[in-house]
Amino acid sequence: MNEPQEMETAVGTTQASAEEEALRDRVMAMLRHVLDPELGINIVDLGLVYGVEVQGDTVHITYTLTTMGCPIGPLIEAEIKQFVAGVEGIENVEAEMVLRPPWNPEMMSEEAKAALGFF
Repeated sequence: MNEPQEMETAVGTTQASAEEEALRDRVMAMLRHVLDPELGINIVDLGLVYGVEVQGDTVHITYTLTTMGCPIGPLIEAEIKQFVAGVEGIENVEAEMVLRPPWNPEMMSEEAKAALGFF
């Protein structure tokens, strides 16, 4: 009699993680609207987004900046929260700036490298 309950739990877990993955994808799509104002390229293609974790209705975004002393940090964080707050199913947005690993141009997408003249 325990087996059906275990199976339901496994299916429920799979369904929950599939929903969280779908939410994660929608969050990533919204993060593409957050532009680095100096470079005019979104933070995803720049490689500044290090992690997006969804747990229930909360998303935790780990990001960095192109340089440690970059003065646009507060602007980037405000835009992350503004754009992601509009994602259906997300009630809480936690944005955490980290300095490790340090960002470097190799983290950019091929599109961003081409736009900035990196070959």
